[in-house]
Amino acid sequence: MQLMIILDGTVLTVALPAIQSDLGFSQGDLSWVVNSYLIAFAGLLLLSGRLGDLIGGKKVFLTGLATFTIASLLCGIATSQELLLAGRFLQGIGAALASAVVLGMIVGLYPEPGGQAKAMGVYSFVSAGGASVGLIAGGVISNVLGWHWVFLINLPIGVVALVAGVRTPAAQGGLGLREGADALGALLVTTGLSLGVFTISQISEDTFGAGELAVCGAVSVVLLSAFVLRQAKAARPLLALRVFRSREITGANAVVILVFAAGFGFQFLNALYLQRVLGFDSTRTGLAFLPAPLVIGAMSLLFTARLTARFGTRRVLLTGLLFLGGGLLLLGRAPVDGDYWVDVAPALVIQGFGMGLTVPSVIMRAMSGAPPEDAGLASGLNNTAQQAGAAVGLAILATVATTHSNSLISQGTTQVRALRDGYSLAFLFAAGFVFLAWAVTFFVLRDGRREQDAVRPETQTAQTVAAR
Repeated sequence: MQLMIILDGTVLTVALPAIQSDLGFSQGDLSWVVNSYLIAFAGLLLLSGRLGDLIGGKKVFLTGLATFTIASLLCGIATSQELLLAGRFLQGIGAALASAVVLGMIVGLYPEPGGQAKAMGVYSFVSAGGASVGLIAGGVISNVLGWHWVFLINLPIGVVALVAGVRTPAAQGGLGLREGADALGALLVTTGLSLGVFTISQISEDTFGAGELAVCGAVSVVLLSAFVLRQAKAARPLLALRVFRSREITGANAVVILVFAAGFGFQFLNALYLQRVLGFDSTRTGLAFLPAPLVIGAMSLLFTARLTARFGTRRVLLTGLLFLGGGLLLLGRAPVDGDYWVDVAPALVIQGFGMGLTVPSVIMRAMSGAPPEDAGLASGLNNTAQQAGAAVGLAILATVATTHSNSLISQGTTQVRALRDGYSLAFLFAAGFVFLAWAVTFFVLRDGRREQDAVRPETQTAQTVAAR
């Protein structure tokens, strides 16, 4: 499921020009092919996570998986703008339902720290690998088979995932809708999050003015504030505010927001640097990203689980963040006439090393503070933090790069050098996000004896045998 969702997003990015030409989208309307998905996806994540706690994560997961697969078929056969946008919105609903509960399911199916660390490593590897495969495959699929196959390729993946999902045992049953059926709260949070994502997504567009976006942002804040007040007073809240009393959950999700803000914005801007400054085409750009997912896969699958078992998630997370920030600083020094193997590839390897340590560790940390009955809520909250970080980070870093480049061009700097300087400044901002995440990890997340015991399953096993 994770591969399908990540692959769909990256492949679509490459296929957008063909979709615009075939269905007659204007430049402004084309953004809705992406935004219609993101609004539904981000807006429903928190609600979907709570539904997993109430009716069972497996039911929500299979429903979302089936919805996403059917929606992919609708997008693949679309012959009009309206049908494609409707299919994309439905894809967002399915993606929210499925992905919001997947982390809670992993925690339930793999309760032991060793197995959980390995499962999180696979999850991180698939996410990174799917993104890179999508960049490479997008151009090939779109050029050879046509843009419709960008969506139709999801069908066999979805069918296989559904069969495997049906056979997967349920991690735990649901609490029942009566334990948290807050219809008003669901309406407030879904509308508030959707409007917030819409506002962020339109910052770089020319469709709406600054005043209109400010009003939309203010309404989003009001709705989300009303949701918080509702949850504080409701007898059966949709989002139990008690989860935010945990330093682990709150601190780890703050780190998630900062890491994904840096990572998502970096991927977007680095692709522009490779194409606009170094002159790479789309296929070569996709191949240029490969060192990062290869290193992420090696770290996530082979080493991170062992390191967390030996040193604990906090120490591994602190180390990974240093490598990630260092890679961004190194990339920020890439020159106008840079050489890929000298100026870019080493930075990607260092970043891959950092991400391979960081992502599994911080996700485990974010999920560790939630009791079993709130696993779905914690999973949905973590996915919401990822999406919020990605959206906000991209908006901030793109604005920083564009503003600085335009300022230099107005002063007489050549366009290529101005673009490079804008991207370099944005990479430094991204590194700032990462080092802020390091500070949050160091000062907020504890490294007490409780975690050291939790990450040594062999100690627990010996104690259990001795007790018996």
